[in-house]
Amino acid sequence: MSNIQDRIVRYGDLKPCKTAFIDAHTPGSDQKENFTIIGGGVSESPDQHVHITEQVGFNIGAAGQPPKCRNSLHSHTTAEVFFVLKGRWRFFWGRYGTAGEFVAEEGDIFNIPTGIFRGFENIGTDYGMIMAVLGGDDAGGGVTWAPQVIEDAKDHGLVLGENGALYDSKKGESLPDGVKPMPVLTEEELKAYPEVPVQDVVRDYVARYWDLMALAAKQPAKVIGEDALLRDKPGFEVDFLTRGSIPDEMHVHDKPTVLMPMRGHWKLRWAGGETVLNPGDTCLINPGEAHAIAPSMTGEASLYRVTTTDDPAGLTWTGK
Repeated sequence: MSNIQDRIVRYGDLKPCKTAFIDAHTPGSDQKENFTIIGGGVSESPDQHVHITEQVGFNIGAAGQPPKCRNSLHSHTTAEVFFVLKGRWRFFWGRYGTAGEFVAEEGDIFNIPTGIFRGFENIGTDYGMIMAVLGGDDAGGGVTWAPQVIEDAKDHGLVLGENGALYDSKKGESLPDGVKPMPVLTEEELKAYPEVPVQDVVRDYVARYWDLMALAAKQPAKVIGEDALLRDKPGFEVDFLTRGSIPDEMHVHDKPTVLMPMRGHWKLRWAGGETVLNPGDTCLINPGEAHAIAPSMTGEASLYRVTTTDDPAGLTWTGK
C-alpha cells in the first residue's frame, strides 16, 4: 500500500496537455494548458497525463493560461469549482458569455452552477493558474460546448466525435468509420441553458479569499457543503484552513481527503514521515490515515481541503 508521500503531486512537476479540448487551435484559446492531477479529468485528448489515477468521487485538475488567453464556453452536469492560485481571472457565462461576469483574485473560489455555459480568461499580466475540483469520477461525461465553439474549432482543423474524442485534420486525422461528429445543440435545446443574473451568481456561488481568512481564524471555514457558505452537495465538501484553524495533532478522516495549499508552507506529518506542502501542491490522504497539518513558517498561510461525501455527483443543489 502506498504511503502519503507517494500521493503528493508537486506544482513544479505538473505535466500540461496543450491539446486537451476542442478549442485547442482556436485563436485566443490555443495557448491554454490543462492539468489532470487526481482522477480521469475532463480532457478530450489521449495526450492528457493523469498524475494520480485513483478514483475518490471527484477530480482535481488545473488550468494554466498566459495573459489574454481564454477557455471557451461550455457546460457541465456536475460541479466545477475553481480557486485562483496565480493571477487575475475573469469568469463569464451565458449562451454568448454575456449574461454576467466577475473578476476573481488570488485565493477566491467559485462554485459554478451546473447547466450554464461558462468560460474564463486570464486578465492578469503573467501566466496564471486556477485549480479545479470537478464532481464525480467521470467528470468528462458531462461537458457540452456552446455551438459556436464547435463551429469555430472545425474552421481550425479540430472535430469532436460523438464518442467524446478529438480528431485533428492538421495531423491527418479524420472521424473513424461509424463515428459521427458531436451534434450541435439546437435552438430548442439551448432554451434549457439559463442566463443566470450576475447578482445571483456572486451572492450564492462566490467566496472571497480575505473573507475566508477571517472566518477560518479559529476553526476551518466551511466553504462548500450543505451548511457551508456556498450551499451545495456536489459529492464533496470544501473547507478553508489558515493558522489556528485546527490543532497540530494527528487525526484521521473517514473519506478520501485532498489538501491544496494556497499560501505559505504547510508541514504534513504522518506515521513514519513528514514533508512540507507548498502553494500549488496537491496531496491525497486516504481514509483512516493519521496525519497532522500545520503552517511550518510564520507569515500568511492558507489551504483548501476537499473531502468526499456520500452525496452523488450531479446538478447544483440549492436546498430548496
